[in-house]
Amino acid sequence: MLISSNELTALLKRVFEGMGYPVGYYEDAAALVKWLQVHGEQGFGELQRALPYVADSQRPPLQLLVEESQALLFDCHGRSGLNCLPSIVELAQTKVLEQGCVNVKVRNCHNRKFILKLLVDSARCGISVLAYWQNGKQPVSEHVASIAAGARYPSYSEALLADPAMADTQTLTLLFSTRIDLQGQLHGSTGQRSGYRQVSPEQFARAGAGALEGGMDISIELWQQLNHLAEAVLVENSEQSRSGAGGR
Repeated sequence: MLISSNELTALLKRVFEGMGYPVGYYEDAAALVKWLQVHGEQGFGELQRALPYVADSQRPPLQLLVEESQALLFDCHGRSGLNCLPSIVELAQTKVLEQGCVNVKVRNCHNRKFILKLLVDSARCGISVLAYWQNGKQPVSEHVASIAAGARYPSYSEALLADPAMADTQTLTLLFSTRIDLQGQLHGSTGQRSGYRQVSPEQFARAGAGALEGGMDISIELWQQLNHLAEAVLVENSEQSRSGAGGR
């Protein structure tokens, strides 16, 4: 079935609110999923993979292990990037605007591809960003994304890792700079890397324009699953309404 951009935004906000995300956080999480889907990078698939981690209240919260003038080290303790990445990037943006360059390492973080939308947010603040992570098991893929300060869209590439034995699949490395243009850094060529795929800023722009004009296809099963998760908001609001009415 086809849904519009506005329908997707409203549904995702209800989903994350139903999972217990506070105001501000559920809007951020919804925006990360929507950006991937609208721009052709399977946001729905990433969300399905994220669901086991996004509402896991038993895991410890995001932890800042090291904070130096130009370096930050975080531990997400197995949580999804939807939980952690907006807060991490916000702190990194503050530091890089003061220091000019900041290196960030994020350990034990799932669903790192959601960083793409946050690169765009950083570029709007005059910050260039490079992101690198690995994913999967046998085969292991490596992912590189970068954006220039002021740009509207990033460059993104993925390829199979040449030596899976060296994989570090739960870590995300970020470099933020207001001094150096990091756009296009570390992206290899098609002849050198197996399974290579690259998405240019122009391709992201075309995908976004097409999705906004023609809508997005979502399976009935996922639509029903997301609406079921969003029902928690309706139940809570109904209970609050009954409680309020009784109190008056």
